[in-house]
Amino acid sequence: MTDTPAVPATLRREWAVVAAATAFLSVGGAALLASTVDGDVAVLLGLVVDLVWLSARGVVDLADAVWIVSGFASIRWLAPVAAVAGFQLLFSYRHLDANRPDGDGLAVHRSLGLPNLVTLGRGGLVAALAGLGALTPRPEIAWLPAALYGAGVTLDFFDGFLARRTERTTVLGAKLDMAIDTTGFLVAPVVGVLWNQLPVWYLSLSAARYLFKLGCWSRRRRGRPVSDLPASRVRRPLAGVQMGFITLALAPIVPLAAIRPLAVVVLAASLSVFVRDYLVVAGVYAPGE
Repeated sequence: MTDTPAVPATLRREWAVVAAATAFLSVGGAALLASTVDGDVAVLLGLVVDLVWLSARGVVDLADAVWIVSGFASIRWLAPVAAVAGFQLLFSYRHLDANRPDGDGLAVHRSLGLPNLVTLGRGGLVAALAGLGALTPRPEIAWLPAALYGAGVTLDFFDGFLARRTERTTVLGAKLDMAIDTTGFLVAPVVGVLWNQLPVWYLSLSAARYLFKLGCWSRRRRGRPVSDLPASRVRRPLAGVQMGFITLALAPIVPLAAIRPLAVVVLAASLSVFVRDYLVVAGVYAPGE
């Protein structure tokens, strides 16, 4: 049994800086949203302070205070942002010992490295997109979903290139990339459906990833074999097609009527790959046979 590699203190400190920067940018984003949608940041802050003080004294019920502040777009946006960003930061912290090349006995890097920082930045864009799901579409923010997700898709190609070019491919990087991809494939379609840019049945794409994981977990729990998923020449390109399609669907200039037929084709291809992959890990189907 291999001991867990020690995590350098410098790496933990760098993670703390990233977490602090994420919190700062989240609050800054909420302030910007407050100034453009809510109208006045100072009034909002004053109201929040007053409600906290009145709640502490028992003058205003806490549930009523929460209900009042949730009427502001910036507050509604910040709650899911904090949840998604918090999950991603916790995930990265728990796997800091994987910030090393794949292989036994290799030391953990003392810094996250630019590729992982880019991946975490991509996660921040996904978190910002999640916040938009709590808002009502309006002209001032109509392009934000497509812009945020599209920027994240661009960075998805860029972080892998950086890792290979700088020879900083790590186990942590692979884990982060998969986690943020999966989160993005959950968040973006949900926002698309809530903003009436995607049909509700397109959420089956988000569900498929978690059903696949649930199926594998269920087989292991029942003591049944779960084979390794072999490399595929289709899986990654198809994910890229999905990302490009979702970016297009989130753009406010494309009507839902035009998106539906495209969604059928793209979704059917992805779901068929999920079914094939599950049959492979379950040992029912062997590629090439």
